[in-house]
Amino acid sequence: MTNVLKRLATVDYKWIALSNTTLGVLMASLNGSIMLIALPAIFRGIGVNPLAPGETVYLLWSLLGYMVVTAVLLVTCGRLSDMFGRVKLYNLGFAIFTLGSILLFFIQGTGNTAAIELIVFRLVQGVGGAFLFANSAAILTDAFPPRERGMAMGINQVAAIAGGFVGLVLGGVLAAFDWRLVFLVSVPVGLVGTVWAYLKLRETARPRERQKVDVLGNMLFAGGLTVLLVALTYGIQPYGGHTMGWTNPIVIGGIALGLVMLGVFAWVEQHVEDPMFRIELFRIRMFTIGNLSGFLASIARGGLQFMLIIWLQGIWLPLHGYDFEVTPLWAGIYMLPLSLGFLIMGPLSGYLSDRYGSRLFATLGMVVTACGFVGLLLLPADFQYVRFALLILMLGIGMGMFAAPNTTAIMNALPAEHRGVGSGMRSTFQNMANTLSITLIFSLVTVGLAARLPSALYQGLTSAGIPGEVASRVSHLPPISALFAAFLGYNPMSTLLPASVLRSLPEATQHTVLSKPFFPNLLSGPFMHGVTVAFTLSAVISLIAAFASMFRGRRYIHEEVGEHPAGATSAAQR
Repeated sequence: MTNVLKRLATVDYKWIALSNTTLGVLMASLNGSIMLIALPAIFRGIGVNPLAPGETVYLLWSLLGYMVVTAVLLVTCGRLSDMFGRVKLYNLGFAIFTLGSILLFFIQGTGNTAAIELIVFRLVQGVGGAFLFANSAAILTDAFPPRERGMAMGINQVAAIAGGFVGLVLGGVLAAFDWRLVFLVSVPVGLVGTVWAYLKLRETARPRERQKVDVLGNMLFAGGLTVLLVALTYGIQPYGGHTMGWTNPIVIGGIALGLVMLGVFAWVEQHVEDPMFRIELFRIRMFTIGNLSGFLASIARGGLQFMLIIWLQGIWLPLHGYDFEVTPLWAGIYMLPLSLGFLIMGPLSGYLSDRYGSRLFATLGMVVTACGFVGLLLLPADFQYVRFALLILMLGIGMGMFAAPNTTAIMNALPAEHRGVGSGMRSTFQNMANTLSITLIFSLVTVGLAARLPSALYQGLTSAGIPGEVASRVSHLPPISALFAAFLGYNPMSTLLPASVLRSLPEATQHTVLSKPFFPNLLSGPFMHGVTVAFTLSAVISLIAAFASMFRGRRYIHEEVGEHPAGATSAAQR
């Protein structure tokens, strides 16, 4: 052990910073997706039926709560890090995240009480994740010279984005044994990472002392963004006989209030002495264009995981004979080519962008991403897997090609004293776009289901021998419930059809209605209509992101006097 520590002591600090921050963002991003696959096992373990009336709210907040609290706190975390030290608050984030993981493993009780504990402890994890995401890019920018930042960011961004896809496989594997293992897996990693960070990371940038905390700005930003994201979350739930809640006064009022608060926040930030949100950073062309194209890219890809999981778990795998209990695991396995694309292209494009700049790779990456979405549009519901695998590999390559060069360009353009808040702003745009994308995708698919699912259910049930009156009642299943059933790998027919009706049916009819392919066959047509709309929009937004990326200008590196003197330039354009 002593020899290991001595060897670590001789390692160049930049590699210590890279390995620790990569571990941190990998853990944080992995935990953002690991529950997507494991949710059926988790809800079975705590005794909650997320599809029962009134229980959908627990499902939504289990999915989105982590992302909402992370998005809300990122800029504040970045601003505080500039004031008190990036490493110090990054270390705190590691500790908070690990505490949340421990609390999740020891969830007590069952039913709604356990579901509330699950949501609250996930929010604790989200607080820690915000500190990790907000500071990792800034710590790397401080530690690496300009000529190596793209490579470092490439590795870090692969961990941040690919971790989301690795979590899908890991969640499926662990949930097959015990749902608590989904949370336990983060504990030893978090403990090692926390101790390692406290022992080995050090401040390489001088904190800006004697600054005031922008209390009003923090309150307006956190409050406005929270209200807006919560309203959007509830907008995809049924309300008053409607398939979605966009006519709900609470949703309308929440969106309006959130936008007003964010508008007031923008005004306040231009009139306070030490603002939380550095509006003047948008005068830097590379920072502005990089964040705009990154925001659009995140909207395009944010809902991709959900759509692919629904497609695989709810339709394709059952049609190919997989039991609903094992579809989460196999959905994660079949999505591995997406992660492979990231792993190949992320570090490579980051390395190349160090030599040739970010514009070519970021722009081409979004064009490749758009082509991947168009390819998915041409697939039938029951596709050939090789074609599917090649298309999601293309998506992974395109997104990996964009992510590292774009992040490097943003961070290179920032003055050293604003890297914490700048990194927080970048991460906020990305996380907010992911949440907006999920809401938008769910809304588009739900609209498609609302238009076509009732008739498909009615015709399918009556053709199978179900009485017309019962079929009519079942056909009015809320589209969001059908979507969640597919997402969770449930066959809802056994619960939607009254037991007395099922018992009265001939055995052959019972077998048909409760069989693996029955509900997926009924769902596939309406779902693919929604997929067409959603992926068309994603392809268009990807092309807009590519177009925006073209105008980022020549390579720009903002360096301070004395920082990385070997080969450094001062506010250089190359």
